[in-house]
Amino acid sequence: IKGLHPVSIVRRVMLDFVPGIRVEFVDREVALRQLNEIAESGTRFPLVMYGPEGCGKTALLRQAFEVLREHGYSVAYVSPAEDGEEGGINVTEDLKELLSDVVGQFGGRALAALVEMAIRLVSRAMRRSERVALLADDVFQAVGLDKAELLVKRLLNMIEHPQHPVDRIVVIVGSSEGVTRRRIGRHSWAMMMGMWNMPHDGFAQLYDALPSPKPPLDVAWTWTGGNPRYLGRLYVAGWRPHTVVKWLASERELDVFVRRLTEEEREVLREALDEPDVLLERYGTAWRLVDELIELNLVSRVWGRDHGWIDEPPPERDEELGVGMHYAWQTPLHREAVRGALASM
Repeated sequence: IKGLHPVSIVRRVMLDFVPGIRVEFVDREVALRQLNEIAESGTRFPLVMYGPEGCGKTALLRQAFEVLREHGYSVAYVSPAEDGEEGGINVTEDLKELLSDVVGQFGGRALAALVEMAIRLVSRAMRRSERVALLADDVFQAVGLDKAELLVKRLLNMIEHPQHPVDRIVVIVGSSEGVTRRRIGRHSWAMMMGMWNMPHDGFAQLYDALPSPKPPLDVAWTWTGGNPRYLGRLYVAGWRPHTVVKWLASERELDVFVRRLTEEEREVLREALDEPDVLLERYGTAWRLVDELIELNLVSRVWGRDHGWIDEPPPERDEELGVGMHYAWQTPLHREAVRGALASM
């Protein structure tokens, strides 16, 4: 996706950031330009947007709803993890009556059914709209990871073989790194694009929305690497990074994880704490370790910074944040959680 069209947005959406604090969608100017370009051309393939947990994919999809609506699209947004107008589905005003009809055809509200409803809704919207869009957030887990590839193929078929002639179709799917890249990327059914944590200036705007007392901006940046969710978690934890590290270690069961590893794998992991690109150098003998780090949403693949990114890619290399040329810790907090698990051995 190239070009820097002027960003034209009627409104920026409001988002729940932490308990009691709502914020306006901030920064991501490059991503907003990309969304405007997507709206102008449509998507030839489903665009699967993957990245670290909490990096802002959901926020961008919600803002994409507004961008596409402003460009005259009939838009359906499905997120099985959220409460929408009908379970986890939100639509533009012109589709609300059609949504009620589609929902009435389903007896239950299983998560997989929400995804099926959204697809049927967009397919039927083609009868009345020249521009249609489907935005899907974390739907692969809802349908089952074993069916993720089939879902992407269905979305591609919807673009390539619409039931009715349309001017433009946009399909964007957001998902975490661990459940998408290998399964979906091995086919030619989708355009895979990475998304990273927020750039420093945008992160600063989010930091400013939090009340004082709080640590200096650069300290918050060093703890989170620009990840908005973990900025919020730090705030909730009373700005105690060790508390968040403990939460991460417990949620991922990192004590069990490191004990399952061989001694050679643990040695590679220790080296990767300071130099994440060791994971590429030693992949031949430590592939199981690397794959599990990715599945656990601890580490991300980050190569190819000159193409294939939504918004700004990660820096070329940042030792303080744990970013290498090829691999990166999702945040410094994730890295410290692993460091603590290794130290407890």
